[in-house]
Amino acid sequence: MTALPDDVVRLLDEPCTAHIATLLPDGAPHSVPVWVGREGDHIAFLTSPGSRKARNISRDPRVAISLTRRERPNDMAFLRGRVVEVVDGDRGWEIIDRLSQKYLGGPYPLRTDRAAYLVAIDHAGALSF
Repeated sequence: MTALPDDVVRLLDEPCTAHIATLLPDGAPHSVPVWVGREGDHIAFLTSPGSRKARNISRDPRVAISLTRRERPNDMAFLRGRVVEVVDGDRGWEIIDRLSQKYLGGPYPLRTDRAAYLVAIDHAGALSF
């Protein structure tokens, strides 16, 4: 995994606006908003294992993530990497609850079919205007 620049780490540690791009079966990009956070040396996000992005990742684990600061959307970061682990069960819910705490201030409100996905980053950068 690539060491993350300090500007990227600062943005990841706040409840930033994030979008993840995966590849559809025909190779077209599929981009959706997600919650993100650092989980050890990886970037974590959550989704349902049956979601479009999860199905895309099961076929091709490469992802791109864009981040923007909520109050200054010109402060942005970009990450590229690949999903290296899908975490479910109690450990998955611990990760999901940490993400929810960051974005909502409490545990994830719906105990449904969710899992945490861990991304190893190959390339990252940030820009501020």
